[in-house]
Parts: sequence; C-alpha cells; structure tokens
Amino acid sequence: MLEVNSHIATLDRDAIVTLLTTAPAEDLYRQADRVRHDAIGDEVHLRGLIEFSNFCRNDCMYCGIRRSNRHVQRYRMTDEELVETARRAVALGFQTIVLQSGEDLHFDQARLCRIIEQIKRHDVALTLSVGERDYTDYKAFRDAGADRYLLRIETTDTDLYHRLNPGMSWQRRHECLLMIRELGYELGSGIMVGQPGQTIASIADDLLYLKDIGIDMAGIGPFIPHPDTPLAAESGGTLELALRTMAVMRLLMPDINIPATTAMESLHPQGRIMALQAGANVVMPNVTEGEYRRLYELYPGKICVNDTPAHCRSCIGLKIQSIGRTIGQGRGGHRKSTI
Repeated sequence: MLEVNSHIATLDRDAIVTLLTTAPAEDLYRQADRVRHDAIGDEVHLRGLIEFSNFCRNDCMYCGIRRSNRHVQRYRMTDEELVETARRAVALGFQTIVLQSGEDLHFDQARLCRIIEQIKRHDVALTLSVGERDYTDYKAFRDAGADRYLLRIETTDTDLYHRLNPGMSWQRRHECLLMIRELGYELGSGIMVGQPGQTIASIADDLLYLKDIGIDMAGIGPFIPHPDTPLAAESGGTLELALRTMAVMRLLMPDINIPATTAMESLHPQGRIMALQAGANVVMPNVTEGEYRRLYELYPGKICVNDTPAHCRSCIGLKIQSIGRTIGQGRGGHRKSTI
C-alpha cells in the first residue's frame, strides 16, 4: 500500500491504477479520510439540491431522462415554484442552493438570470448544473450572481464518450469547462464509474484530467442501469469502485470539495456515510418538493423520493453527527490548503 505523505498529489497513472485495483480498500479509505481531515477539517457542507426540470435535449444512453425515453412524465417548475423552493431551503438552514435540470432550453438566459437574481437576494451561494451553454450564457449567469457551476466530464475516453452520448462532442464539453473556469466560477465536474466499456486505466486518466484542469469540486457516481434506456441489460458499477475512485481523487486533490453522492446510497443503505469516511466532505440533500422528487429519475432506486426536504435535512444531519463529523458553517467554498 502506498503511504500518504506530502507528495501524494503527484501520484502517476500506474500508481492510481494500483490503488483502484489491488491496494487494500480499507487502507485506501483510511488514508483518504486522513488527507481530508488534514487538508480541510471535519466539517461536512450541505447543499440544497433543487431538480427543477426533467426535460433534456440530449439522448445519453445511460440516463433515465434522455430525450428518447417516452416513459418519463416530464415536468418543469414554474419560475415562482423554483424561487419559493429555494426560499424554503434557506429557511431550513441551507447556505448553498444547487439548481439542476436536464439540458432544457426553455430556461433560457433571460429566464435563468431572473431566477438567479431572485434567489441571490437570500444571501446564499448558488450553484448551477444545467449542462452545456455558450459563453454568453455562462457569463450572464455569472454576472447575475451564480457562484459555482457543475458539469461532469463523465469520461476522458473520447470513443467511449461518443458511444454513450450520441450527437454530443467531448471536445465541446471540455471547452465548456474551460469557459466556466475562465469566468471565475468555482468549477465542479466529475465522472461516472462502471460505464460499459470503461477501463481502470481510463478512470486513472479521468482523475489526472480533473486535477490538471484545476477543479474546485468533483463528484464520483456509479453507473446504475436504467430499465428505460439502451443500457438496461448492462452490469452496473460497483460501490467499491466508486469509493476507491473517490478516495484516490482525495489523495490527488487534498483540498477540493467532494460530495458523498446519493447514487452511492442507492447501492448501499450506508453509502453516503461510507463515502464521508473515505474522503468526501459534502452532501447534497434533495430539497425538491412533492411529485417532482420521484420524476427526476436519472437512475432507478433513487433514495428519499417520498421524504420531505425537512426530513432529509434532519436525517443526514444525524448521520453526519453519528460519525463524529460536524455540519459546516458558511457557504463551504473551496479552501485551498498547503498540504
């Protein structure tokens, strides 16, 4: 097992492959947890997630809300619903709001800017996750007050990317990430592990790519086959590989924000807690209300679809405290460490 030291962030591709495959898993998780503790402390930052539209112009082979899925009951929140949902999340104590949707151009530049401006009146950090847009949109959203932007690269294997994301361009996605960074957002990205045709070596390349572009936050999600997609019969990604990948990412980038993703809890009842003990420091409870929680189904088995935002906030708070961690104060931005 490789020892953690001040040079751990210089791990090369071969060392990463070893950590992802043959290194003792529990040792790896402990090392990642120690690096997390030393670099950024024991606070777990909460982000209130609002899933405001499940319309999407894309047709990604793995996604439950892909354009061609005729079984989806589509919805869009009204502007007023969205802003009110954010207000209620703030009242529950959330200091960061995340607006996530499919790539739905009904929410054009002007509409999203109005929504951003109204939410920012509540003195919160605002994260957008609405996919690929052009430079003028990204700039307008930033000028309206958006602080952070999440856009997953999914994979750096361009052949795999183009097979699983028909009609899309990996180069275009890469360029979007560069634009977002240039505009001064805190930049979030991430990958999906266990995709059909993905290799361990390509996951290592993904992690090195994320480090190279200078991300502030990155999420690791396991591939979970959705029954209404072309990949329904494929084997899903494993929780172990997702946790290993996340732990190595912590070793490579000690001070970034890493969420314990809800998809991990879809694979194991304690998935998010396991992630927090293997390097994660962020949780994104769903504050979407009512039927919308069920209808935003990127993958099957989504957790907490029948819960209220208040219940989710209380439940995850208790889980965080049960492992000796504390709920973060403030907006929880990327704090660069010196380790």
